[in-house]
Amino acid sequence: MAIRSRCVLAGRMFILALLLLPVIVMGQSVTGVGFKAITVNDPVNGGTTPGFVFYPSAQPSKVTPRGPYELHATPDAAPIAGAKPLVVISHGHAGSNLGHHDLAVYLASHGFVVATVEHPKDNFHDASGVGTAAVLDGRPIQIKATISALLDDPQWKSLIDPRKIGVAGFSAGGYAALMVSGAVPKFDLFVGYCQRHPKDPDCGMLQKLQANGTATAALAELQSSVDRWGKPADPRVKAVFAMAPLSLVFDKASFSHVDIPVFLYYGQDDQVLLPQENILHIAPLIKTLAGKEMIPKAGHYVFLAPCSPSLTKDAPELCQDPPGVDRVVVHQAINERALLFFRKTLGITSDKGTR
Repeated sequence: MAIRSRCVLAGRMFILALLLLPVIVMGQSVTGVGFKAITVNDPVNGGTTPGFVFYPSAQPSKVTPRGPYELHATPDAAPIAGAKPLVVISHGHAGSNLGHHDLAVYLASHGFVVATVEHPKDNFHDASGVGTAAVLDGRPIQIKATISALLDDPQWKSLIDPRKIGVAGFSAGGYAALMVSGAVPKFDLFVGYCQRHPKDPDCGMLQKLQANGTATAALAELQSSVDRWGKPADPRVKAVFAMAPLSLVFDKASFSHVDIPVFLYYGQDDQVLLPQENILHIAPLIKTLAGKEMIPKAGHYVFLAPCSPSLTKDAPELCQDPPGVDRVVVHQAINERALLFFRKTLGITSDKGTR
């Protein structure tokens, strides 16, 4: 019996060691993270738009306040040399280029270069373009412009492997990411949606246009502007990670040219973008779907980074989750899933990227 007990104990210890091995390896390979502000030319509206680049650094990270955000990264730290995979993150409607800073830092600490960009006329201090072609058709163009700006910049191009580029997006950013993957929206699908959900606040504008007899023309204008600033699809992008994407404007034909892996993430109780009309609607239509994950009981804004005390005070509707949802724990899972997804789809075998 004693020998059997020792064998059982040894077996359990061996299994435990196997389970802990990835965690130990991951912990050993994590680097510090640096970040720098960037400015990207906006081909849609003219002018420029601000963003940030996060990257691996040998310098230890520190907590750096930026507005209401607490970034676990060091400004202007020296980057670790060598070409690395790139992920561009697109924020949601009226969002911020730092709204997903924890995902950016996490990926950067594991060997990625991560860029964020503020979408003009659809951000927290200027949402004047909501519902217009400049936003609905322009967002993917701004993602493409961010990739081009980094690949053309002497400061960044040596740190990026142009063969290994992914995009992550939340809400309207997830919609834009799907367009970058090759998905084509069909804006007249808004009509059917608003007939099913007339009390949705986003249907108010369409209802006014219908009352004026101009809805058909307005939707046709949006559709004709899909390629106005160039093709939204970007063949340089090899994988898309979409969190609670606006996707009610896609149908089966929309995804006929999508040939890269797509991962979908959503909150079970999302009342902003109803899962049955959005993510659960498109999941069966994507032939390259790499996975779909649900966060039980969670709402729409659970995908925003865990809030600082000051942000929680200023924007409780964005920061507070339903009982039973711990945003910190949820984001540990989201960040780990995104890392595994991009490693697999971009062909990354180590945290050192593709030196």
